[in-house]
Amino acid sequence: MKNIVFDLGGVVFARDVQKCTPDFIRFFDFVRAPEMPGFWEEYDRGTRSLDETKEAMCSIRGCTREKCDAYVQQAIALQEPVKPTERLLGDLKSAGYKLYVLSNMSKEFIAFLRRFPLYGHFDGEVISCEEQTVKPEPRIYRILLDRYGLAPEETLFIDDRPANLEAAARFGIRTRLFRHGEPEASCDELRKMLL
Repeated sequence: MKNIVFDLGGVVFARDVQKCTPDFIRFFDFVRAPEMPGFWEEYDRGTRSLDETKEAMCSIRGCTREKCDAYVQQAIALQEPVKPTERLLGDLKSAGYKLYVLSNMSKEFIAFLRRFPLYGHFDGEVISCEEQTVKPEPRIYRILLDRYGLAPEETLFIDDRPANLEAAARFGIRTRLFRHGEPEASCDELRKMLL
């Protein structure tokens, strides 16, 4: 194995639920649904603006624009590195692996995450809003493999959504499910496998 590809949300970065109110958690409960709602997928794809996305959220949640604005800003600002993953990334980098990002992410969220020093560990990235395609669509995996010349059999993809892993496996990429509710255990398993 030479290349390790990471999803971002729920794997490398997440919100600490201890810092979130129950109402805030309910407001964004769709991000943990088996399938992302269409309006958010379009936002991640880069084909729906933040304003249009907020309009959809206000309609679905029956809330004021002021509340939606505040919650979206909070959703961005509360993103922080997942500590076990942060340690693992440093160790994988030191061990000589090439590290990549393959993530469904909107431009406002990715702009915030790129400011973290941790992001400097990555050798390359494919972000959905910049490619106008999202996981698990085949095109986003093809972009990753072609752009960085990755051999699928030498590449491991880590994601917290089974559908995204299944799509990667169809390209011959090895996969590993990251349990976002058990980051320490997930990283321990990866550490045993890779280090």
